[in-house]
Parts: sequence; C-alpha cells; structure tokens
Amino acid sequence: MTKQAVAIRHVPFEDLGGFAAVLEEQGYTVSYLEAGWDALTALDPLAPDLLMILGGPIGAYEETIYPFLSTELELIERRLTARRPLLGICLGAQLMARALGSRVYPGAAGKEIGWAPLTLTAAGQHHPLRHLAPELTPVLHWHGDTFDIPSGAECLAGSAQYPHQAFAVGRHGLALQFHPEVTVKGMERWFIGHACEIGATPGISVSQLRDDTGRYGRALEHQGRLFFAEWLQQTVVAAP
Repeated sequence: MTKQAVAIRHVPFEDLGGFAAVLEEQGYTVSYLEAGWDALTALDPLAPDLLMILGGPIGAYEETIYPFLSTELELIERRLTARRPLLGICLGAQLMARALGSRVYPGAAGKEIGWAPLTLTAAGQHHPLRHLAPELTPVLHWHGDTFDIPSGAECLAGSAQYPHQAFAVGRHGLALQFHPEVTVKGMERWFIGHACEIGATPGISVSQLRDDTGRYGRALEHQGRLFFAEWLQQTVVAAP
C-alpha cells in the first residue's frame, strides 16, 4: 500500500531536495502544503504516514506577525503527542522545540550561514545521523535563531557555533537545525531567494557559498540520502 508523506513548505525553494527521491524509493507519495494558506487548517495531523516541516526565513515565535504559525504549532503538538513520525528542518525544528515547551530565540553567536561540520553527541553516534559525521561530510547551516533542547528530548548534535543542532523525541520525532536535504543544483535557487540576507550578512557572499557548495555538496547529497533512508526505516518500524 502506498504511504503518504506531507511536507509543509514556507518558501518554494526550501523543498525536500534530495530527500524526495528517497521517499519515492521507499514507496511514499509526496505532497506539499504551502504555509500561510487555508490548507493547513484542513490537514489532519495524524493522517499522513510521515509529516515534515521545512525551513523558512521567519521566527518560530512570530505568530503575532504570521498567525498561521499557531496552526502549525498545534499540528506539531498533536502529531508528537500521538507519536506519529515527524521530521522538522530548520524552522521546522524550531517549531518542534516550541511545541514541546522550549525557548526559541535569536542566537547570541549571530547567524550561522554556510558549510561546517557537526559534532555528534554519544547518542548521535548511534543514530542514523552518524552518516553525517564530521569525517564524512560537512552540512549546510542557514539560521540566526537557536533553541533549548526540550525536556525529555535527546540532543544528537551541535556545531562549533551552536551546541544545539539536532534532537530526537523517542523514535518518532527528529528536529534538525541544519539542512541535510539540499542538493548542489537546488542551492542556486537558495542564492536567489536569500539574496537580501546574504548581502546583509558580513563575511558571506554568493561566490563563496557557491564555491563551498561545489566542494562539499556532493558528499552531503550522498550521506544525506543514507541518513534519511535509515531514519525512515527505523521510524516506520518504531511507529505504533
């Protein structure tokens, strides 16, 4: 039987990237819901076999400015309470932290944009995230906010700039501050969509990001697929 995967997307260019092919290989039908539209209010958060919350250039605490975030937080909370498989990336991870009662706030170390390795915790070294170990690949970071690890969750990874980069909630929930889904080809759309942010961030340029993407992107594509495929298999087995 075909499995259903739903991804909530906040900006068109921050999509599933290389993860889409992994989902198709594992028998999922993939659909997107665009945040900010009424489709979110109609979604049964328990219905999809897998729900994914993707990134975007807004704050997880800005529901006064972006009221739809309240709907997303409710969807996430209900999904986690039911122990249904859920993956959050960047903004999605921050929303998961908030839904679990933790703070999300601007990081004191400033924006983390570009390619840098993770540091895996002991738990992370025994998790599918081991495929993203620093000796195998750096990952793409693109955020200014950070979060506290929620009570009952397990920290899996940090970076030199921010100690909280990933956490697990049992075997059904995974929050990733960084971007393991990106592809070399897809990054060109990021350079356009984030042009204003890149131009306003000291020490960051499109040319440097493009060079680093060419240097590191293929390794992340490969290792990211290994990570995601294993996590999917483990999560499906563990799901009630």
